[in-house]
Amino acid sequence: MIRLPLLSAALLLGAVAAPVQADNPQFQGADPHATMIDGELWVFPTGGPGGSWAADRFGAFSSRDLKTWQPRGELLRRDQIAWIGADGAPEHFLWAPGVATRNGKWYLYYSVGPQNPTPSRIGVAVADRPAGPYRDSGQPLVTGGPGFEAIDPMVFVDPKDGKAYLYAGGSAGAKLRIWELTPDMTGLAREVPVETPPQFTEGAFVHERNGTYYLSYSHGHFNAADYSVHYATARSPIGPWRYRGAILTSDRRHKGPGHHSFVRTRTGQSLIVYHRWENPQGPAPFSGERQVAIDRLRYAADGRILPVRMTDGAAAPRLVQSGR
Repeated sequence: MIRLPLLSAALLLGAVAAPVQADNPQFQGADPHATMIDGELWVFPTGGPGGSWAADRFGAFSSRDLKTWQPRGELLRRDQIAWIGADGAPEHFLWAPGVATRNGKWYLYYSVGPQNPTPSRIGVAVADRPAGPYRDSGQPLVTGGPGFEAIDPMVFVDPKDGKAYLYAGGSAGAKLRIWELTPDMTGLAREVPVETPPQFTEGAFVHERNGTYYLSYSHGHFNAADYSVHYATARSPIGPWRYRGAILTSDRRHKGPGHHSFVRTRTGQSLIVYHRWENPQGPAPFSGERQVAIDRLRYAADGRILPVRMTDGAAAPRLVQSGR
């Protein structure tokens, strides 16, 4: 998550008109939500390549080779969200987007904060295509409060029954909450009681593999070396969850890896997309900008996720183009 604007609001879309060439780290940004669309890997982050986006808007970026990143334009701006200033807070920031699709529509879920002095909120906007433009629903979907910070939304659609679930929460209270969404994906049908798993701080992500549901999440302080990714498993998308340990932690060069997403390519390769601090100087809290990185995700024969080894440059995974 981000507590202060990553970039100057003066940096507009024109700053990213050309594709960005990169290996690991892929590009400047944080909180990346990744998904495969028509053979390309799309990333929806907070911020963007080379200082290209501000904390008052969202953009998306796509690649076929994990080297050349194409900007996909402006998805949603803060001034297009009519309800955002109703709480009277002096300033608001947008961060940690999550996307989902159903019935030909695309849904962008996003965090509005900071939590203090007014509660954080989660909004949702709808578009006809992944690049937008997105139209806000007109009201917040979830509002935070004492013991719960409404941040870091992630939506998982269960392939078994088609039900959609919203996962959110973190930092202030470090509490996870889950709701079943209405069929139109813009309302809450019910809240699902859930016990917050061990080591949970924020940034929940859910995926399913061979009948097992994996709930992964960030632990620690977003600007320190203890930031890391842990996970738990269950036989359903709403638990009960069995804690399984950490899979992504700091090493000598890369610190604070986290706020991740998982993606499976058409060739069957599993990837983890996350942000990290590149060789930060001095002790925490770290300053500067975080970088988006992509590494391989591997499973043991019994379904456990194996620890992720962070890579640099040409050692980073390659995305095979569609049709190969």
